[in-house]
Amino acid sequence: MVKTALVVLAAGMALMACGNTSTCACGAERVYPSPPLTPGPGFDAVVTEQDTAITIHTGQKLEVILHARTGMTNWANVRSSDTIVLSPVVNPAATAARGVTLAGFEAQRAGQTTITASAGAACSPGQACPQFAVLFSVTVTVT
Repeated sequence: MVKTALVVLAAGMALMACGNTSTCACGAERVYPSPPLTPGPGFDAVVTEQDTAITIHTGQKLEVILHARTGMTNWANVRSSDTIVLSPVVNPAATAARGVTLAGFEAQRAGQTTITASAGAACSPGQACPQFAVLFSVTVTVT
């Protein structure tokens, strides 16, 4: 009984040691629940790097909000694979926080397209840098 209580106490202390950092004392990365995002002014829907698909209607505007991963560059080359279905628009709230990439699109006609973006390893100048890229992809269906 005493051993069980000590194990529970030790586990609780390890979890409390996580504090506000992104890594716990036990070495595991903390997972923060993301608050639901609402579209910015002038937009009808929003997608983030967590999304894989969305359906919107013709005439609606879609805001893309991508957060850079630790050790990675900001997302770049955010584009639609079919600009006849989903065309880029200027995002009026284009002032993003550091590490956040914003893009905007408007649904022009019914169809399906894919929005993609890419990011690479963020390396210090003069340091050896791994050559890899991460791809973001979300399928957009316009009805």
